Amino acid sequence: MADAKTIDAIKKAVESAPERKFPETVEVAINLKDVDLSVAKNRLDEEVVLPKGRGKPIKVCVFASGDLAFRAQSLADLVITPDQMEDLAGNKKKARELAEEYDFFIAEAPLMPVIGKRLGQVLGPRGRMPRPLPPTADPAGLIRSMRNTVRVRTKNQRTFHAPIGTRTMSTEDLAANLEFLLQRITNKLERGKFNIQSAFVKTTMGPAVRWM
Repeated sequence: MADAKTIDAIKKAVESAPERKFPETVEVAINLKDVDLSVAKNRLDEEVVLPKGRGKPIKVCVFASGDLAFRAQSLADLVITPDQMEDLAGNKKKARELAEEYDFFIAEAPLMPVIGKRLGQVLGPRGRMPRPLPPTADPAGLIRSMRNTVRVRTKNQRTFHAPIGTRTMSTEDLAANLEFLLQRITNKLERGKFNIQSAFVKTTMGPAVRWM
């Protein structure tokens, strides 16, 4: 059961935001303190599988050939073969559109060096470099978990945002996601919660409500 303070903050954030014509994302904004983010090892770059899901469709693209490509066809939102990948590498506009449209990428492990060389400049800065998968592996489990995954990245900024679901989800589910996400984040910080200065909950276009 989520903490009452967490539930109250989420309720206030959702209730204070006007209804929109689309399912708004609910997110947490966290401000760190006493963390030197100019040092790469202190930065957060985590993929967190939310226990109650994202509350909206998450698009997964797979780079694969042969049998892995065949098995991924019915599971992923898009499968790109090596021939198609070469065409994509020659069209930077199309590559950028792909990186913006899809949330997560998986690649057959032997294709990773080529992807890094041909598409790394587009996918890397956006945090979209693929997760490698052996050619004989079953992609079902990884694709399923990615549909419930959020990525937390601080880069060199002490304030960062992370989605915890959508306002169509129950308050209890959003609270469970938020507390799970916080636990994962604090486990990665040198001083845990003592490295968090403040945290706020808000919808995409709504006002921020202080949580911590």
